[in-house]
Amino acid sequence: MASIHFIGGEKGGVGKSVLARVVAQTCIDQQIPFLGFDSDRSHGSFRRFYSDFAAPVVIDRFESLDNVIAPLLEDPPRQVIVDLAAQTLAPLQTWFAASGLAEVLAASGHRIVLWHVMDDSHDAVLTLDLALKQFGAAVTWVVVLNEGRGNDFAGVRTSAAGIEADRLGATWITMPKLYPSTMHLIDQHSTSFWAAIHRSDKDPATLGLLDRQRVKVWLNRLTSQVLPILRP
Repeated sequence: MASIHFIGGEKGGVGKSVLARVVAQTCIDQQIPFLGFDSDRSHGSFRRFYSDFAAPVVIDRFESLDNVIAPLLEDPPRQVIVDLAAQTLAPLQTWFAASGLAEVLAASGHRIVLWHVMDDSHDAVLTLDLALKQFGAAVTWVVVLNEGRGNDFAGVRTSAAGIEADRLGATWITMPKLYPSTMHLIDQHSTSFWAAIHRSDKDPATLGLLDRQRVKVWLNRLTSQVLPILRP
């Protein structure tokens, strides 16, 4: 089963692009065919780190969004990963409803997966509530609690939004915190997570031994949660 994975959260800086990179890396490591799309017009970090796999998409143009469906309809189909910029759910929902996307993909046996990445702020709970109201049962939900952007998620599951997410069958995963200076080094060198772990010691962009080990441990913990969603 191929799926289209919209990775969002509405708020800026909650870790959407980092998660998109992890999902892409998991596909590469597990030899799952995929194509990525990046909707961030200003930074485009998903495209920067995975340029061989990701193309731009303009969320407020139907003809651009239509292109993200094509890989699902190929034979064989590919997984599709869409890194959503902040404040893009409204135009996405407009296209979604106007195109009857849920019905089209359900008829061809494909899933729509909406990953909602959160920090621990009250605003993040409000954006989850809004997203749930916009897309409801038409998508498969994954709620991602990013420990790199907060450490107090105790009230999320018991909030009205958390209860509604459970009612809709959401999968909850935790994005562990990666030591900030390690992530900074990866971003500074525009390195994929695979390259961060495996680059030759002779490469000037190579991380130190313990930084590489931290990335490996962090990525393994996250991949173990991501893979069952890619391969339900």
